Amino acid sequence: MSHSNFSGRSRQIQSLRRQFAQADGLPLSDVLPAEEIGQVLHSTGACWREVVYTPALTLWTFLAQALNFDGSCRAAVARLMAWLLAHGQKACSAATDPYCKARQRLPLEAIQQLTRRSGQRLHGQAEDSWRWKGRRVKLVDGSTISMPDTLANRAAYPQPGTQKPGVGFPLARIVVVFCLACGTVLDAAMGRYKGKRTGENALLRGLEDCFEKGDVFLADRYYCGYWDLALLTQKGVDLVIRKHQLRKSDFRTGKRLGKEDHVVIWHKPKQRPYWLGKREYAALPAQLHLREARVRITVAGARTQVLEVMTTFTDPQEVKKAELAQLYQARWHVELDLRCLKTAMEMDVLRCKSPAMVRKEFWTHLLAYNLIRTVMAQAAKEHDLLPRQISFTATIQALIAFAPWLDRSSGQEIYDDVEFLWGFIANHQVMDRPGRQEPRKVKRRPKPHPLLTMPRKQARKELLRKG
Repeated sequence: MSHSNFSGRSRQIQSLRRQFAQADGLPLSDVLPAEEIGQVLHSTGACWREVVYTPALTLWTFLAQALNFDGSCRAAVARLMAWLLAHGQKACSAATDPYCKARQRLPLEAIQQLTRRSGQRLHGQAEDSWRWKGRRVKLVDGSTISMPDTLANRAAYPQPGTQKPGVGFPLARIVVVFCLACGTVLDAAMGRYKGKRTGENALLRGLEDCFEKGDVFLADRYYCGYWDLALLTQKGVDLVIRKHQLRKSDFRTGKRLGKEDHVVIWHKPKQRPYWLGKREYAALPAQLHLREARVRITVAGARTQVLEVMTTFTDPQEVKKAELAQLYQARWHVELDLRCLKTAMEMDVLRCKSPAMVRKEFWTHLLAYNLIRTVMAQAAKEHDLLPRQISFTATIQALIAFAPWLDRSSGQEIYDDVEFLWGFIANHQVMDRPGRQEPRKVKRRPKPHPLLTMPRKQARKELLRKG
């Protein structure tokens, strides 16, 4: 059965877009243009002929696999078979091997390009009322993800030294850049958990192209080193970062701006780090003029009540200290965004058994996440809400439930159905719960199974020996 003709490809791409409320003529419908999907797939070499698993259909199946709570390949193939039958086509084989081979042929670069473009486009289309003082704020944070314990995965992503061989799992470190206004992923990096140049700072330096003049960089104190600050300010990026705990504060020094608020000077270290070239080192400024302000978090139940914030906003009339405190409180959204990825979308434990497929699975989750955020932004725009007021989990549930309905819609029906979907999603808002305090404990008791403290192969031998 052939799906390689133009009309077949177009139908598959339009079906993919409709399931994420991306029909032409709708608000924000150009976040994932049909022409762009085809161009990216073609330009990255994702083209093969006379097969069921075309690049577009493989990408759609991969995205559905990342979106659904049952992320197995068997369930993904079953969804594809149902889609083919619903469109009057012959069902594909129920075997998962053809689908797995098609995923291997899908270029990683294509998924990366679509993720970055969808994120950047939605970031640029964000309403002014969604932004902080009209500025583009970008959140940065890192985390870890694990994967199946295979020889290939262990070689590319070694497990932590605290885990015994054969008992732990390979671990990868990730750094993700989010948009504060709409929560979309702008760029990301993935690397080894341990070894030289594998820390969050090193991964961040590989994402410098994501930051442009006029952006506001918002992060925790892990990124408050001279080199990271200097490299970003050199690009014209403003910074709001919590001060590192090893740097001491003395508000009697520097240029006083107010109570516990002053401008200090950081000097460039004389010793050049090994990863920074001589020309790059010489081009960095000899001094950084930074504002240091001690802010107080007044929200009841907050873990930290008093903290020092470093920023390049040195004019207290332009940005008041209270506004700095409010903006740094918004940094917590990056923790929630990572939780949406790792918990709601179950990206914390990946399924693929080779490093190349692990990287594709990671970026497919990010692309699916961006498309979910697009639907949330559409619903927010239509119902005069902020995107972050809408429940992420409720949006996933709605998309899964409405996907077959949207796929069958055509003409005016698609617009009516999408508006109904937006209304349903906008009705599920994240409630404002100031001062909420919950113990970090669970009531449900775990199953009474002992932990596996030796390799499984060795454990089987022990069972056989003991009879």
